[in-house]
Amino acid sequence: MSKNKLWTRDFTIITLGSAVSMLGNSLSSFAMNLLVLDYTGSTLLYALYIAMYTLPQIIVPIFSGALLDRFSRKRTIYTLDFISGGLFLLVAIILHQGLFSYALFAIFTFLLGCIQSIYTVAYQSFYPLLITEGNFQKAYSIDSVLETLTNIMVPVSAIVYRFFGVVPLFLIDTASFIFAAIMEMQITADEKYIETQKENRAENISHTKQMLLDTREGFAYLKSEKGLLMIAIYFFFTAITTGSNSVLVLPWFRGAFNNGEFIYMLVGGMMVLGRSIGGGIHYKTVIPEKKRYTVAMAVYITINIIGAVYLYLPIPAMMALCFIDGIGGVSSYTIRISATQSYVPDEKKGRFNGAFNMLWTVGMLAGEGLAGGLSVILPDRAIISIVMTMCLIAAFVFIGGGKKHVEAIYNRAK
Repeated sequence: MSKNKLWTRDFTIITLGSAVSMLGNSLSSFAMNLLVLDYTGSTLLYALYIAMYTLPQIIVPIFSGALLDRFSRKRTIYTLDFISGGLFLLVAIILHQGLFSYALFAIFTFLLGCIQSIYTVAYQSFYPLLITEGNFQKAYSIDSVLETLTNIMVPVSAIVYRFFGVVPLFLIDTASFIFAAIMEMQITADEKYIETQKENRAENISHTKQMLLDTREGFAYLKSEKGLLMIAIYFFFTAITTGSNSVLVLPWFRGAFNNGEFIYMLVGGMMVLGRSIGGGIHYKTVIPEKKRYTVAMAVYITINIIGAVYLYLPIPAMMALCFIDGIGGVSSYTIRISATQSYVPDEKKGRFNGAFNMLWTVGMLAGEGLAGGLSVILPDRAIISIVMTMCLIAAFVFIGGGKKHVEAIYNRAK
């Protein structure tokens, strides 16, 4: 056990601010999905709407990652939160005037995707700087649980949407983003990597050219680290499954059951419960260093098998498997992100996270497009089974086949 204190002032602030903004954002995002489904009645148009959020996240993280290794990540985080709050307020006013349109939501979603792609890289690269030595697994278990607990807002979102519409949810989101930004401004951590990068910057070179060089360096670094590369490629396939599920699962539940969105929330709620319990386990109990790779590999196999079969089972069985999936999912997240973020040097975190997020986003978009296109000719459940089986094979090929290199990252001391 680490003797260092985890709950420092800065770590407490980033955790509280993130919790508030994520809870507010989850309220509006689910209601937006329902609104688009109700308005269009088309899985294909719903897939296109989802893709508008994902599309900017292909390119933006790469360039933002290079920039964020040279500029303040903290300032970027709270500035983007202020901008997000303003956008939600503006769209709430527009919707209140009865001016909803599919095109409006597509543009709004595209802008949110741009913001989120920069924010994610900034947050992922800044968060490790606030974790004291020896507390990475514990800190990321908290981060995972917070992200998971945002799902308890989904039923609240559905109820508010049904009775009051989406505007009140957007106003709540506005307040949550502004609160988070104010909290994040109070963080005092010294971003030493900025000075290090200034010293390493070549003389007589423009910021644009330096950014392009840094971007290329990010991919070169990923390519040179075989363990990181194997992990990134596997999670590219995981992103394909995530994108496909985001397009197909909710529409399938709504089509298969009366009030299907509530069955969807009931089944998904068991995954939330599993992730919450799993996060608590990881907070209290540290996985022995020599077993982390083995645990991760077992989890990857298990959750892909569950994802391929659970929609064919009765609802109680779905709930049970989703509970197991939740425990496995938080284990996968905690092991992977605590290992990679502690392994990558501070001055390279932005570029690594940018490259990793670009691969993840390409996978997400591929999954969304694949699901939307195949939904015209294949049943939703069959498509999900196909992509989950593909990801299972990828786990054996890249995580299993690259065991020597992946194990060296997963099983190292943090």
